[in-house]
Amino acid sequence: MTRGLLAIALLFAMTSGAAAASIPTREMVCDWVASAMTASDGAYSVTDTTGKATVRLRPPGQAWRFATIDISDTSDRPLMQIRVLPSCQPLEARRLVRRSDGFVDRIEVLAPDFRQSVAIEPQNPPLPQLSVGTGSAVLAHVDTGINYLLPALHPHLATGADGYPLGYDFWDDDNRPYDSDPRANPYFPRHHGTTVFSVLAREAPNTNIAIYRFPALDMCRFEDLINHMANLSVRIVSLSMGSDDQSDWQCFERAAKLHPQMLFVVSAGNNGRDLDLMPVYPAALDLANMVVVTSSDDFGRLGRGSNSGAVSVDLMVPAEQIEVIDHRGAFAETGGTSYAVPRIAALAARYLDANPDAMTEDIIDFLASRAIPAPGVQLGFGWIPDPIDDFKF
Repeated sequence: MTRGLLAIALLFAMTSGAAAASIPTREMVCDWVASAMTASDGAYSVTDTTGKATVRLRPPGQAWRFATIDISDTSDRPLMQIRVLPSCQPLEARRLVRRSDGFVDRIEVLAPDFRQSVAIEPQNPPLPQLSVGTGSAVLAHVDTGINYLLPALHPHLATGADGYPLGYDFWDDDNRPYDSDPRANPYFPRHHGTTVFSVLAREAPNTNIAIYRFPALDMCRFEDLINHMANLSVRIVSLSMGSDDQSDWQCFERAAKLHPQMLFVVSAGNNGRDLDLMPVYPAALDLANMVVVTSSDDFGRLGRGSNSGAVSVDLMVPAEQIEVIDHRGAFAETGGTSYAVPRIAALAARYLDANPDAMTEDIIDFLASRAIPAPGVQLGFGWIPDPIDDFKF
């Protein structure tokens, strides 16, 4: 066995079951980097029967500026990533610790010596037990989940008779819809849902909200998700997501049509398109119980990259520079059509609170009545300059 194969064998022999990658020594890492420096494409891989490591230099060759070492099992399931600067100076390592069902439970962040843990980033923590609620919710947030550990968000969460937040994680198939989207990079998952939720909570402060993590692994589970919301008596759904593939949304479309009592507030997307010519879904679906929202600046100018469409996009609302609470609990500023959605969903929820007998078509008529023309922007209804104004309630 070569020295590289011996190193990887030792590495995975120390692995605790399939839960996490064990930690290589700095000598192993430096050996792998040295081997990658001699490879023409700056990539070096070593594999044994239990797992493999791949080193990538950027750029390739002797003058590389940055290296990543990705360690995975033989099924290509990621376990650990190490980032290194010349000459073999580790920055940090991030190790995935998985549950018995294979989903990531937490990310361990290790110091450059690979021995000291400097942070733990939970990916599926237990729900907090809050005050007892009604077991129902008028408003629902469907996204990548939220960081429900943040105390600032607790007053806005709908709860059941046991005090636990209402909703579900249809990605991991458990009752912990924690904010994490690992698809682009499992070591640095994207956090989208918490920031969107913070806008929804701020602008609908008296409406408790059920939280959902969307079914990324099986989009047809949107049928189960919508049925789950129906069982909670949800009337308004904030849905800041979309894709180019209509087939992703066929099950959503079918289920949404079966629940006309729900109003789905959907983002137009940020592709710089006219959706009437180049559709994005679900925004381009023909649903009577859906409104599609895009983003403007404070002066009614279409946001940079925000989609529009005289048929496909109904409303525009200022959401280009908007304050949010991010996944860490820090205040930040962001924008785009994802943040226009909670502004309209919150407006609809406040209207429904004042008019509890309103049907879905009544809510849509109200939203349309609040809109004014937006010169130069193709929209079905128009622009709502101030969605926190309760005018026409």
